[in-house]
Amino acid sequence: MDIYAIPIYAVIEDKVADVVSATNGTSATSLLVVVACTTCVYLSVTLLLRIFGRRQLGQLTVLDLVVVLLIGSAVETAMIHGDLSLLAGLTSAATLLILNRAMTFTFLHSARFSHLVNGGPILLVHNGRVIEEHLRRVGLTRDDLDEGLRSRGYSDTGNVREAVLETDGSISVIDDTNPKH
Repeated sequence: MDIYAIPIYAVIEDKVADVVSATNGTSATSLLVVVACTTCVYLSVTLLLRIFGRRQLGQLTVLDLVVVLLIGSAVETAMIHGDLSLLAGLTSAATLLILNRAMTFTFLHSARFSHLVNGGPILLVHNGRVIEEHLRRVGLTRDDLDEGLRSRGYSDTGNVREAVLETDGSISVIDDTNPKH
């Protein structure tokens, strides 16, 4: 039989049947395991990112990007507990979205919990002087700071009253021309 004689709808019907049959063997218990595994991975990765600093959030270098991609690849199978069905993948994705919404809701209602997970802003420059100890604590180099300042139009720290590493990883700058409060 000539391959071109097979109607396209028959090929599509076979593919849809494959996807549907791939979800038939997934039990409610195995989906609960997927939810539990996904929750554990989400909380663990959140904790690890908090421990290793916010550089991973706002100022990704090539190496940082590689690490983030590899983390995603490393935990993917753990989240779905080896269940490769479509339903397990959708359950894991829905769990991540629900957890993210729950964390956001909790942050809005608990400043203490938000600070525990997200940390607070960190002063990097004060009255034109770089606070080297704070740079080391957050894992930034002087070059990283200079790059952040240049991206905001400052060639050096001389006319910077304050530069602050925000909780999202961005650097906010207050220059000496702004009125002091």
